[in-house]
Amino acid sequence: MSRCYCALLRKATRRVTSLYDDALQPIGINLAQFSLLRHIERDEPISMTELGRKIELERSTVSRNVKVLEGMGLVETGSGKDQREAVVELTENGRRILEDGAPLWQGAQDRIEAQLGTDAAAQLKELLQTL
Repeated sequence: MSRCYCALLRKATRRVTSLYDDALQPIGINLAQFSLLRHIERDEPISMTELGRKIELERSTVSRNVKVLEGMGLVETGSGKDQREAVVELTENGRRILEDGAPLWQGAQDRIEAQLGTDAAAQLKELLQTL
């Protein structure tokens, strides 16, 4: 097995993401989409720039991902107070997906915690703060 931290962390991330993706499959979205919907829900309506800042992605990447959600009928975009800034908010379908997905997400969360132990989240947070 590799000693490269990057390779090991990427491999772990792919495995964990796969568990969540499998859990969310019945509602037709993946973990990245579910997570983006949750971030939008917390601060809606939210500008693309602010959303990118909160999830630590470039605005152009956020815009592409939001377009996919918009095509699925889960969000809608419009102009903010400043007409130059695009904002995004959930549709009723988006809210329903979050409601239906919450127990599926929690099931994946519980399975991972059962495998890693209850201290794993705290250890991961500490690692992130160190980096």
